[in-house]
Amino acid sequence: MKFYLYTLLASALSFPSAVYALGSACSSALGPGTAAPGDPYWLQSIQHQGTAAFNSDPSTYQVYRNVMDFGAKGDGVTDDTAAINDAISSGSRCGQGCNSTTVTPAVVFFPQGKYLVSSPIQVYYYTQLIGDARIPPTLLASSGFSGEAVIDADPYIPNGYGAQWYTNQNNFFRSVRNFVIDLTQMPASASATGLHWQVSQATSLVNVVVNMSTASGNNHQGIFMENGSGGFMGDIIFNGGKYGVWVGNQQFTVRNITVNNAATAIYSSWNWGWTFQRVTINNCQVGFDVASGGLSESNQTSEALAIIDAVVTNTPIFLRSSTASNGQLAGSIVLNNVQLNNVPTAVGVVGGAVVLQGSSGSTTISSWGQGNTYSGTSSTGTFVQSDIPAPNKPASLLDGSGFIFGKSHPQYADYAVSQFISVKSQGAKGDGTTDDTATLQAVFNQYSGCRIIFFDAGTYYITSTLTIPAGTQMVGEAWSVIMGGGSAFSSQSNPTPMVQVGASGSSGVLEISDIIFSTQGPAPGAVVVEWNVQESSQGSAGIWDSYIRLGGAAGTNLQEPACAAGVDPSSCYAAFLGLHLTSGSSAYLEGTWVWLADHDLDGDGYTQLSLASGRGILSESAGPVWMIGTASEHHVMYQYGLIGAKNHYLGFIQTETPYFQPDPAPPTPFTTNSDYNDPTFSNSQSAWGLYVQSSSDILVFGAGHYSFYDNYSQDCLDTNSCQTQIVNTDSGSSISIYSLSTVGTTYQVSVGGQGIVNQDANVNGFASTITYWAP
Repeated sequence: MKFYLYTLLASALSFPSAVYALGSACSSALGPGTAAPGDPYWLQSIQHQGTAAFNSDPSTYQVYRNVMDFGAKGDGVTDDTAAINDAISSGSRCGQGCNSTTVTPAVVFFPQGKYLVSSPIQVYYYTQLIGDARIPPTLLASSGFSGEAVIDADPYIPNGYGAQWYTNQNNFFRSVRNFVIDLTQMPASASATGLHWQVSQATSLVNVVVNMSTASGNNHQGIFMENGSGGFMGDIIFNGGKYGVWVGNQQFTVRNITVNNAATAIYSSWNWGWTFQRVTINNCQVGFDVASGGLSESNQTSEALAIIDAVVTNTPIFLRSSTASNGQLAGSIVLNNVQLNNVPTAVGVVGGAVVLQGSSGSTTISSWGQGNTYSGTSSTGTFVQSDIPAPNKPASLLDGSGFIFGKSHPQYADYAVSQFISVKSQGAKGDGTTDDTATLQAVFNQYSGCRIIFFDAGTYYITSTLTIPAGTQMVGEAWSVIMGGGSAFSSQSNPTPMVQVGASGSSGVLEISDIIFSTQGPAPGAVVVEWNVQESSQGSAGIWDSYIRLGGAAGTNLQEPACAAGVDPSSCYAAFLGLHLTSGSSAYLEGTWVWLADHDLDGDGYTQLSLASGRGILSESAGPVWMIGTASEHHVMYQYGLIGAKNHYLGFIQTETPYFQPDPAPPTPFTTNSDYNDPTFSNSQSAWGLYVQSSSDILVFGAGHYSFYDNYSQDCLDTNSCQTQIVNTDSGSSISIYSLSTVGTTYQVSVGGQGIVNQDANVNGFASTITYWAP
């Protein structure tokens, strides 16, 4: 276990490369970390001044909590369950009976140690559980442990007939990182689970190891996930167990997962679409066990599974479906660059039928699919269980092993506290009302490139463009918020960057993690994040666990009742554009959600809103760009726009159309702007999920584009007519789309605005699925 754990830790460290410029207080670049071997992780030692700006009592509400301050011992002997749950729950936080909130955030920190627990650690809404990244703490389940899982993100209510604390599709803002979860003290026969992880968007699991029984016939499992609408997880290891991972969720992205010595590495019960990127399976009986064949909403199984860059060793069966396809769609599968070592059956069916032979030696599946494939403007699909065209993978998107590049969430584990600078220590208030623009700009101007900039928890209000220079490494606390408002962002005819990341033509390191970008409405002219920086080394410019959240939260002025469903969206402008990757930029985006709120997180938690944001993510970048576990929802014209873009990897991307469309239809309440190459629309059209023009070498490896409403009515779902078209590309772009699922849309793919592939031939459960399409 130690080998794998420290391999993950090494990959999580972030070492700066050459930068474009240094701040005025810098004599030299930051360089490597200077923490001494015995030092604790910097997060434990740094001064904690974070506040919850819109809490009812921000002066006393505690954001940062060290579990040892609440009585946890971490000695492996004392039962620390009550102390840990007290650290999580204290301060009138959002637990059972609370749907959602943004005003009680918390970072719950675990110093190095071994924490004995006898019942679940119950994770409240808007919580980060963070262990020491230098030596991750162990959560040790006692031999008599009782409950759903060691970490439970959505507890079941006792005697509640299946009711849980939270609505699974809205269980946002959760992060767990840097832990070893040990189930080995529990009997092998016990139904032991490491994490009950029923979550949605804005969630992540990072750098986690789960150790389970390796006894024959044991009942341990690393993750149990039965529902939700996620999400991202990465850099995770499961050792032993009946199941390494047992999962069911609308959609999810997994990057860099390893399962050793489990009976079944990964069991997939249901989904609309999952992407697994970089999978390692060693010494299991089955790699992927997949429930399949459910072709109705009432009988959903695993509808679409995409696996890229896998290495599987000494495992008799790589992938096994529960139901044979028998020549027609019964669950879509895409395999790309799967390396098998002593895996006799590559793809099989329960009962023993072999669909694709493996090898007792070594073999590689280059590109293989099961399901319906299409090409060009043909509306006629072909069902295949065979090799499918392999995508072009530009070298800039690949690592040295030929896999799609991935980079772990920066945690700065080897850095000393003296290498950080706090924005609050430099005078920023973060109270949601004070104009912090000048103070924040001064911090960047002085310290970018030689200090890691720590945004203490808070909401930092800015009234003009905040420029983040190339060379910056910045990290938030409990998703610190940068919120723009005022006259600078008031005109859609004069769009203005709220946060400008790198000057045009700049290059270097640019790392942003644990930050939320938001607006205070009305802000029809806000380009929330304009991204200009080009990487100086592969993946050096990126965003991790950071979100653009527009409206639906305290302080935004974009909540109910003023912006409730049915209100003219022109009364509630949230942004001109969410994220703009300009032509000279490159970007690594992991776990990035660009969300125009469809409901009020700080109201009753479910009242729908009618807000207006013109565009979601616009990329004009020549690359390389990686969008791993990203989503963009409810923007008026499109969720993802790729215009003149090159060298992009997107997997899994997820979108939803505005609930009020097509009344008004796009671009209303905005007007098209030729400077941004906006699409034109017919009167009946709703927003594009994916809009591609004049682009090349675009690889989409997993996508879910959903349209749930026609002017707030869901009657259209029965006929998949909530909108007519949702994915559009011109005939000249080079793009490969694998594992595409749509909901509520008549045509799944359009070329030049003309619907090509009708969903009616691809019904695959609640969603409809295309296994492969290219022009």
